[in-house]
Amino acid sequence: MTLPGSVTRRDLLMKLGLLFNGIVAAILAVPIVRYIMSPVAHARKGQYDSWLSLGDLGQFPTGQTRLAIYRNPVVNPWDGDTADIPCWVRNVDGQQFQVFAINCAHLGCPVRWFPQSSLFMCPCHGGVYYQDGSRASGPPERGLFQYHHKVENGELLIKAGEVPTPGSASNLTSITSGLPRCV
Repeated sequence: MTLPGSVTRRDLLMKLGLLFNGIVAAILAVPIVRYIMSPVAHARKGQYDSWLSLGDLGQFPTGQTRLAIYRNPVVNPWDGDTADIPCWVRNVDGQQFQVFAINCAHLGCPVRWFPQSSLFMCPCHGGVYYQDGSRASGPPERGLFQYHHKVENGELLIKAGEVPTPGSASNLTSITSGLPRCV
């Protein structure tokens, strides 16, 4: 028996249960709403289309391939050193350059340049590429991915927002040299 206006144990526990469920729902809703709203809150379209400098042309001697590093234009404060992205720069003849992604076109492992044999080699599955980035042997079905690049004021610039990744051939477009480029 309860007095009129007093709360029963059942009502109290029901209200506490609803309060607890409401708190848990609110806590879970915050990251879900942030995830859904993140494209709106972090619109960074301008940064994806930016041209970044790899350095002066003097850093890339004629006829040689050198490793260059650029900072990802779309970074978060907690990215640290992972925002530094390496790429291979080949100075063909002093006027013409090729800038390759460091990732193998097979599964994305980092390729190494071997100047003695003038080959890029992937340590993961034995992919081999010629110095112009075309496929030599191994499991990759295509050559290394190339960055769009240009030379301005004595500096080599790349369009860094386009991160080349292993993907289907429909994501690629051919250029005059026949090597794939990220679109």
